Amino acid sequence: MHASPPALTWKDLSVDIEFEDPFEALSRDQLMDLATYVRCSNLQAQNKASEGMLAEQKEIGARLQKQGIDIDALLAQRERVRELRIKQATAVNDTLDGKVVRMPGYALALEYDANRKIQEFLLVPWVGACIHTPPPPPNQIVYVKAKKGFKTNSRFEPVWIEGTMQIKELSRELFLIDGSSNISVSYSMLDAHIEKYNEGPEAEVRPAQH
Repeated sequence: MHASPPALTWKDLSVDIEFEDPFEALSRDQLMDLATYVRCSNLQAQNKASEGMLAEQKEIGARLQKQGIDIDALLAQRERVRELRIKQATAVNDTLDGKVVRMPGYALALEYDANRKIQEFLLVPWVGACIHTPPPPPNQIVYVKAKKGFKTNSRFEPVWIEGTMQIKELSRELFLIDGSSNISVSYSMLDAHIEKYNEGPEAEVRPAQH
């Protein structure tokens, strides 16, 4: 009897890169205040800030300082944090390259044939990914080309994919109602076997519902 290959979770595709992100300690209101402060500073540098904007900036600065937030120290770390966040979003698990695996996710069709079958799609972790929300990080998307097309009536069809995982950075064009978008992808699986998803003994690795 053919043994099933190991089942992956989405966490298996990412790599933990530990770093101190001071912005994570801020509340949503504080992040919005900081964004407004920076926007006012940029307009001021271009001599485009109104007196009202400058007054708002001063008020925000005083409010954040009262909350113990050092604005200058935070802004000095923006570039470092941005680069580390990009590194975390694109880091891949090298041990998966060339490995036969299976994993669940939602099939987001790149195109349909005349019978509404799909053969090429993006496997994404949650419903709405790339459509109603910003795309997941590249290391949380798999480009899949199936052995044969399968029919679906859903934009996000829950499936299992099985085949050889490949690590390769690429971009795929996703057509939307209001245009198209290029999606960056870190993993690929070609000639994949596809099964419709259903609950079973591996339910702990089921696709996420966002």
